[in-house]
Amino acid sequence: MSNILIIGIGGFVGAILRYLISGYVQNLTQSVTFPYGTLVVNITGCFLIGIFSQLFESQAGLSSELRTFLIIGLLGAYTTYSTFSNETMNLLQNQQFFLALINVGTHLILGLLAVLIGRFTIIVLWR
Repeated sequence: MSNILIIGIGGFVGAILRYLISGYVQNLTQSVTFPYGTLVVNITGCFLIGIFSQLFESQAGLSSELRTFLIIGLLGAYTTYSTFSNETMNLLQNQQFFLALINVGTHLILGLLAVLIGRFTIIVLWR
């Protein structure tokens, strides 16, 4: 099966799971001030990518297609935060502490800045 199709199917499932779980948690908390749904999705995604990446590293019998489906497709659509966290953990495990720090700082600062710029762009364009 083509990797594109495998990723697409995984992405379809991951996006739907994100929508359902995030919405369910947000409704459960009834919070309008804090995004609990997103937090739960991001943290569970990190937990799952930790499980899957460790499984794939220690179990040589697992297929590359399954890895592609779960990590790139499903979790890629479920949350990219899991990928970011896994990559940072890989840097730390490889004792690349400075790169790990740069990775965290860059994602945080540029991510927040990108949101700010995106919001500002819409404010300016929709006046």
